[in-house]
Amino acid sequence: MENPIKQRFERGEPVVNGWLAIPSFFTAEAMATLPWDSLTIDMQHGLSGYDTMLPMLAAIPAATPAMARVPWLEPGIIMKSLDAGCLGIICPMVNSGADAESFIQAMRYPPRGGRSFGPTRAVLRHGPGYAAEADANCLAFAMIETKEALDDIDAIMATDGLDAVYVGPADLANSLGQPPRLDPEAKELTEAFDLVVAKAKEHKRWAGIHTGSAAYARRMIDKGFNLVSLMSDTRLLLKAGNDELARLREQDGKKDDGGVY
Repeated sequence: MENPIKQRFERGEPVVNGWLAIPSFFTAEAMATLPWDSLTIDMQHGLSGYDTMLPMLAAIPAATPAMARVPWLEPGIIMKSLDAGCLGIICPMVNSGADAESFIQAMRYPPRGGRSFGPTRAVLRHGPGYAAEADANCLAFAMIETKEALDDIDAIMATDGLDAVYVGPADLANSLGQPPRLDPEAKELTEAFDLVVAKAKEHKRWAGIHTGSAAYARRMIDKGFNLVSLMSDTRLLLKAGNDELARLREQDGKKDDGGVY
């Protein structure tokens, strides 16, 4: 069993992650034809649930590693997503060391965690060695998106079994008294990003962030983030449509309002 995302991290190469908010196997298949380093099915703010995620996973070729953002820190959906074959879980609202420990309990098999054994689809996708190799290859991303998480970031990062953190800019902005948007420029947010990157390096973790443009994604890579998610399938569709309609009508496209995902 191998995880190309982890391999890129270990080589010091950035991961450009595609984001699937549309609940469709066809859009998942179409997005997988683009040269993303990974794809993530969003079950929190995207429109997919578990039953939609399954055919989307099947539509994504094995060469493209697939992850899921689960709706919440709830063991059942974390374990089911892993059993379905996800190579990584992005977990929202991990606000403390205790939350991070609960997350890892759901991610890892005994003796480290309490994940129940039954990788129904995962063993088909990843091979008979899955049981022995899953803990080392299924990436655990704890979302840092509140002031509380920033205040307890050392305890979160120090959690044994955690691989990475993932910044949710909109919720973090809300928590810090700023308007929720992608690609923020407010000092409070950029300083928080710097803190996350510094702490990730200190604790030997990787760090990811959601972005709304290629230019901002490049800035975040240069800042030290290891993974950047670029918009979503929905936003890419709307942007392409708006740009082409603007060209057709010989007018500037509508200004991007920085709306989330």
